[in-house]
Amino acid sequence: MKRSLIALTAATLLSACAPLVVGGAMVGTAMMATDRRTAGTQVEDTGIELKAATRLREAMGDRTHINVQAFNRALLLSGEVRNEADKAEAERIARGVENVTRVHNELQVGFLSSLTSRSNDLVLAGKIKATLIDAKNLQTNAFTVVVERGEVYLMGIVTEREAHSASELIRGIPKVEKVVRLFEIVSEEELAKRVPRKPTAEQSR
Repeated sequence: MKRSLIALTAATLLSACAPLVVGGAMVGTAMMATDRRTAGTQVEDTGIELKAATRLREAMGDRTHINVQAFNRALLLSGEVRNEADKAEAERIARGVENVTRVHNELQVGFLSSLTSRSNDLVLAGKIKATLIDAKNLQTNAFTVVVERGEVYLMGIVTEREAHSASELIRGIPKVEKVVRLFEIVSEEELAKRVPRKPTAEQSR
């Protein structure tokens, strides 16, 4: 557990310069081969993030701290803005990005978070990732995790069982203030169709 946490925290810190408006504590667990989105959707989501980040940065500059994360064409806005007008403007810009089907506007109105707060979020994100890795009944890369001010936003295509298990595990981690579920819930049967089963030893012969 400790080794995996150290490695994950280091990896998260190294990736803090991802193409977001201002680097946030995000644990991107989407490996192309095992992601539950199609390959085409994964590429679209990357494009959505880049376009949204660029347009928000150009329109709002340094007066806001906005992070963007796309999953299955849904776009999460997290961070802080100074006033309600900026919050509404950010959502308007996000909705105008090509291929976006839904915007989760989780921006908080108030003072921008400190560098210390953002560093703490990076460490907490690493702990969450390590906890999901250690969970035997969960597929780690099914979850995308964003942390802001100790609040955890969860995205992914999961069953209700997976959503409940992951949420309860994360709620038990120290310094987690709140868990916000932004999942797409599917049935166990639908999930079985999306995720091909691994061949058994007998079938591999």
